[in-house]
Amino acid sequence: MEEIQKSDVRKLSLEELEEFFLAHGEKKFRAKQVYDWLWNKSLKNFDDMSNISLETRELLKKYFKINHILVDLMQHSSDGTIKNAVKLYDDKIVESVLIPTSKRITACVSSQVGCSLDCNFCATARLKRMRNLNPDEIYDQVVAIKEEAEKYFERPLTNIVFMGMGEPLLNYANVLAAIDKITSPEGLGMAARRITLSTVGVTKMIRKMADDEVKFNLAVSLHSAINETRSRLMPINDSNPVEELGESLKYWYKKTGRKVTYEYVIWDGVNDDERHARALAKFCKLIPSKVNIIQYNPIDEGEFRQAKQEAVDMYIRVLESQGVIAKVRKSRGQDIDAACGQLANKNEVGAL
Repeated sequence: MEEIQKSDVRKLSLEELEEFFLAHGEKKFRAKQVYDWLWNKSLKNFDDMSNISLETRELLKKYFKINHILVDLMQHSSDGTIKNAVKLYDDKIVESVLIPTSKRITACVSSQVGCSLDCNFCATARLKRMRNLNPDEIYDQVVAIKEEAEKYFERPLTNIVFMGMGEPLLNYANVLAAIDKITSPEGLGMAARRITLSTVGVTKMIRKMADDEVKFNLAVSLHSAINETRSRLMPINDSNPVEELGESLKYWYKKTGRKVTYEYVIWDGVNDDERHARALAKFCKLIPSKVNIIQYNPIDEGEFRQAKQEAVDMYIRVLESQGVIAKVRKSRGQDIDAACGQLANKNEVGAL
């Protein structure tokens, strides 16, 4: 007898599950029960579906599997940050991070295995992009951090940022499908305003997000508003230059009415002069925005070094003089390589 090739049950919509049950002589409402177990209760095993008959569970196991993630290694930072090495169904590894503060607990999740964008200051960029994450794999990272927040901090997960491994806008359909599950009442029921997607600035996809009327927030990894410098830091700027990025962001604001956050690292001898600060201030005037100046997290002994405090103070002074809201963000989890730009699977858990 030929063995049935099992498919991942979470790739099915509710309607497809209903069709499956009807085709096998089951009641249509069983689909809603199973869907609730999979997405609202984030169940990992058919056997735990307590309101489903044993016969129906066996039917599900015959045709389907649940490709759930496994937190293969958890590291705890001295500042409370938790980094997860997440093993996927095909044994590839991504990383996600729980970031606690006094007011919130944030999940920083990955959207791709590796990255293809070659930003020169980022550890993840040194990993070749192997594949996009599926919606359920993104969703599962959030669920794992939600459970850790409740276990270790006795507090709920409050925010989600797509600032982990990969470029979310190059996995657009799966990222939006994951956010739909995260925000849906049938899923985790989180508010879209608590979610921020960070991009290096894929301009055509920023426009598409605006056209699709997404409800979450947008952050742009900017680091320079001068093309020559930004291209040195981020090769994608050659095909998505600052001027084009600015036009796409004006389109975003026109369509959504929501301000943008610019993530900005200041490096010694790279962008630490007043010319760069004034260029940033001018760029910020295109639409309502704010700037998060992020502490650089070294990934080796290479060319990039954290700017001196005088340069950071100068930036704040220039930005504030132009009415731009700017804050300096202290990095979290540096001692476990969990801070911005450091996610690179250094522990080599599993097979990458």
